[in-house]
Amino acid sequence: MSFFHTMKVELYHNKEYTTQEELVNAMISWISYYNNERIKVKLKGKTPVEYRHLALRNIV
Repeated sequence: MSFFHTMKVELYHNKEYTTQEELVNAMISWISYYNNERIKVKLKGKTPVEYRHLALRNIV
């Protein structure tokens, strides 16, 4: 699944937002969660941010 598909499934489907601001705030919160807290098996059990830091550390 792509990032945007996952976001639509988890954030948009079967939910109603009364204002654009409410939707934008929900998206900002979800993206922060996805990058900093959500563990991905494909990334060796790390969050995207943790995996990126690990990859950058191994380059140097």
